[in-house]
Amino acid sequence: MRKIAAIAGIMWGIGAAMTGAAASEGMPYEKVTDMLYQVMSANREVYTRVVVQRLTVDAKVLTASEHFEDDAALPLPSQMFRFVAEEVLDNTEDFSYSLLSLHPINKKNGPATDLERQGLEHVANAPGENFYGEEELGGERYFSAVYPDYAVVEACVQCHNNHKDSPRKDLSVGEVMGGVVIRIPLD
Repeated sequence: MRKIAAIAGIMWGIGAAMTGAAASEGMPYEKVTDMLYQVMSANREVYTRVVVQRLTVDAKVLTASEHFEDDAALPLPSQMFRFVAEEVLDNTEDFSYSLLSLHPINKKNGPATDLERQGLEHVANAPGENFYGEEELGGERYFSAVYPDYAVVEACVQCHNNHKDSPRKDLSVGEVMGGVVIRIPLD
């Protein structure tokens, strides 16, 4: 699994390296996080559509499972996102990111700060709008951005609506499920 995460990390890392350099050269933090989000969002959507939806829902040849190693299944899109985020965090201090929700299946993926909660509420209630702010964590200041995370295919909806621990059972394709939180330390 680490090999899959490493390959995905390389793909996302290319965009991250370019945007990390841009921040240090004076590009506005908002522009940098927008660029990072575009790379993350595109990779997440491609994995979800081309791998998970196609193989689990359309062709029904594989399953996706949160217990993918024990079940010999595909990792869920949220797990792939987290694996790559962890890989990036292991290799840079220029930025970090996570996938959070106001209605998380795993309680660890709920908002931990006021800014995260405000951002998640904003992207859920203002379709097409992102949320930007600054916050202090552990004595350091960060530029933080929250972007919507959509249920892009039926596989997303089925997984969330049918999961025994899901606090929401009424998601539809196209709805905001949560948000991508990106943080860049302020100089």
